[in-house]
Amino acid sequence: MDRLIYTAMTGATAAAHRQAVLSNNLANASTNGFRAEMATYRAVPLRGDGATTRVFALEATSGHLELPGSVQRTGRNLDAMAKGNAWFAVQGLDGTESYTRNGSFEVSQDGTLVTGTGLPVLSDGGAPIAVPANSEVTIGQDGTLSAKVAGQRSSVIGRLKMITPAADDPLKRGDDGLFRATSGNPLPNDAAAQLQVGVLEGSNVNPIETMVGMIQTARQFEVQMRLLQTAESNDRSAGQLLGLQG
Repeated sequence: MDRLIYTAMTGATAAAHRQAVLSNNLANASTNGFRAEMATYRAVPLRGDGATTRVFALEATSGHLELPGSVQRTGRNLDAMAKGNAWFAVQGLDGTESYTRNGSFEVSQDGTLVTGTGLPVLSDGGAPIAVPANSEVTIGQDGTLSAKVAGQRSSVIGRLKMITPAADDPLKRGDDGLFRATSGNPLPNDAAAQLQVGVLEGSNVNPIETMVGMIQTARQFEVQMRLLQTAESNDRSAGQLLGLQG
């Protein structure tokens, strides 16, 4: 059997993986704060006896696109967009400190400040933020949270923890869609981080570019499948020739 099927198979598998990445990006084109995943191909030479003329194709997710998403104005007091490369700190479902660019916050029934998906938002001290009952919460540009109960003065109840990742410990996307430090350790609070209130950051996915990439990847997959069919045809023809000689 021609070993072409193995190299063609790796190309088809890599194309299928890239198609999955692009499909996920396109599905999150309207998700607030979403960062598009980037994918790259790698050619790995096949080691063994004989000449190393064959290579395996591998698809690797090389991180995420750092470009900011579009600005969406909402006018809501609990909507915020982190400026620059700052991120909001939240508590993931696994209990670890995680980071997101989605600044759509709300107050849960038990009085905790949470994200739109129900994850607790962390203060600059690393703890969930408790909001007084029946109070109106506002966010300052430096992340300071103030609560005002009817008939009383506004009081500061905490400050959002915002971090700015460093080059020596970049953020990495987890399976839950949240980001964490590559080292696995919580990043320090950035006191200089700023935010803009009443706006949300949209996804940085370019739908047109992503769809074009999906079309190109589908064609690459078809080419690999034709190579598999060619290898099968060659193997069949070789079997017939050997049968005639026998």
